[in-house]
Amino acid sequence: MQHNSILALDVGGKRIGVAVASIIARLPRPLITLDNDDGFMASLQNIIEIEDVGAIVVGYPRDMQGDSTQQTQEVEAFTAKLRQEFAMPIIYQDEALTSKHAEAELDSKKKGYARGDIDSLAATYILQDFLNDPKNLNELA
Repeated sequence: MQHNSILALDVGGKRIGVAVASIIARLPRPLITLDNDDGFMASLQNIIEIEDVGAIVVGYPRDMQGDSTQQTQEVEAFTAKLRQEFAMPIIYQDEALTSKHAEAELDSKKKGYARGDIDSLAATYILQDFLNDPKNLNELA
């Protein structure tokens, strides 16, 4: 069965930014920021159903030299749980500097914003980077 959307997650210790894009239009948008707690998987299941999601892209953190960090290990453990919970492609995408870019964009608008806004916008950047690489979309076809 063909699904209409792809989801991206910016996983943090306290919050997880969520973005979504139509597989056809390929224009990601911030969706929500959820707490990284026991209710996360149920909330994600609800989003997957509502948005008709067929794949999940998870931001993959590394340090500036490309090496693993404590956060890398936490994201890998989190992704293993996702793979147990959801029967769909779950793909890593480098998330280098996405949170910094998101914060800079929000600062430039000269309006107040919450920390969660950074997370969902960072997820949008992760998803855009994924969609910009044609080989990624070929893997989903």
